[in-house]
Amino acid sequence: MRRHESEKPQIPTQRTDSTWPTIVVVLLLNDSFSGTLFSLLFSPFFLKNNMNVRILVANNNHIIHTQKICEIMYISALQRGTGIATRAPEYIAEKMQSGKAVIALDGDKVVGFSYIETWSHDLFVANSGLIVAHEYRNQGLARKIKRAIFDLSRKLYPDAKIFSITTGLAVMKLNTELGYRPVPFSELTDDAEFWDGCQGCKNYDILMRNNRDLCLCTGMLFDPTYVPHWADINHKPSIINHK
Repeated sequence: MRRHESEKPQIPTQRTDSTWPTIVVVLLLNDSFSGTLFSLLFSPFFLKNNMNVRILVANNNHIIHTQKICEIMYISALQRGTGIATRAPEYIAEKMQSGKAVIALDGDKVVGFSYIETWSHDLFVANSGLIVAHEYRNQGLARKIKRAIFDLSRKLYPDAKIFSITTGLAVMKLNTELGYRPVPFSELTDDAEFWDGCQGCKNYDILMRNNRDLCLCTGMLFDPTYVPHWADINHKPSIINHK
């Protein structure tokens, strides 16, 4: 049958599937899903991916941050359960005054820190107390602070051996990149004061039962007279002086 010319063709309407809105509502009402979504949207990656953090050699101007640094250290120690010694604000201030620490600042907010300790009459150096504020983690900031304190140690004590004892896989990996190698504890400092600093660790009894020769930590050592071929020793210095 022939259609009349004045008759308009019917345009089929698009079918709307009402299933999707229902699924979205159900998911949003689910505590697990909505919590995951909230964490993702408000994670440090989204909130701080454009952060402008400066890593500086700490000095007298940064003593105002000592209390906050100690608070971050304490929280980090609780979260790890082992591997970091808490310090008094006066001790942190002394490290700043002597130029043996680096500080990470986002504006005027302290977000990271690490300091240098020397042992056995400056024959050995330890980079200690590396911390990153919780909301700034998982963004590579710890790596930058680690490189900064390593660079500062090499500058202040070019002939010293730099050592570390750690249970953290990420720290071991970064140490290896910098030229550290695993060693027995016998190759580290024999300074009793250093080992006494392990008393706050829950594994201290294991260390003492083994006459300080063995524990759950791995000893790692950077020897300036022997730099392995894989070491990243040509990286651009990551610290700047700040007055």
